[in-house]
Amino acid sequence: MWTGAYEPLNMFGLLIQAVFIENFLLANFLGMCTYLACSTKLKTANGLGAAVVFVLTVSGILNWCVHRFVTAPGAFSWLSAIGIDASKIDLGFLEFLLFISVIAGFVQILEIVIEKMAPALYLSLGLYLPLIAVNCAILGACLFAVTRDYPFLPNTVYVFGSGMGWWLAIALIAAIREKLATSDVIPALRGMGITFIMTGLMAMAFQGFTGIKLANPTGDLEAPPSQKQITENVAAEP
Repeated sequence: MWTGAYEPLNMFGLLIQAVFIENFLLANFLGMCTYLACSTKLKTANGLGAAVVFVLTVSGILNWCVHRFVTAPGAFSWLSAIGIDASKIDLGFLEFLLFISVIAGFVQILEIVIEKMAPALYLSLGLYLPLIAVNCAILGACLFAVTRDYPFLPNTVYVFGSGMGWWLAIALIAAIREKLATSDVIPALRGMGITFIMTGLMAMAFQGFTGIKLANPTGDLEAPPSQKQITENVAAEP
């Protein structure tokens, strides 16, 4: 339930996978609306990236609990401890609604905190801060983690790494766009054109991490057959 077959090295590999290999922006192109709108300045991009990491990590943990104890098949079996047989109740049809509600609740809390503690950042983010509630990258990371049936700690590592990957991508493109603002770019490519080209080049660069397979849990890896086993199998063939 907590770590499953995952060892520390596997969880480190899962973090690398979430940040670089399966980056939600550069591999799945999720969360593009806020990525394009809030990446003109590095300061704004860093503020939004930190907010996404916080919301995604906390909501990912809570949504794991929602799935495990509320919406998964047989999730209410824990009620048998108090004499209630609710193992046949299936609330899976409410999973999307509950996930979005958890995300929206934390976005509202975060919006209040940023407005009080960093008014300048709150004004610079504007309408895009409430839009985190419907950011498909956050909901996608929560659903990916549930679909892959990660235990608690690997789930936490995965959602945190997904948020860090999103932050890394928007910070990189913001730094590039600040440089491009003073560069001599072909008029036809200024604005969104050159931004999409740079995003594609970044995505290609991140593909260099594809060969890393440290995220596979140790218990799921089958050891290669030894030479003795191969010899015995060959000798057993007619």
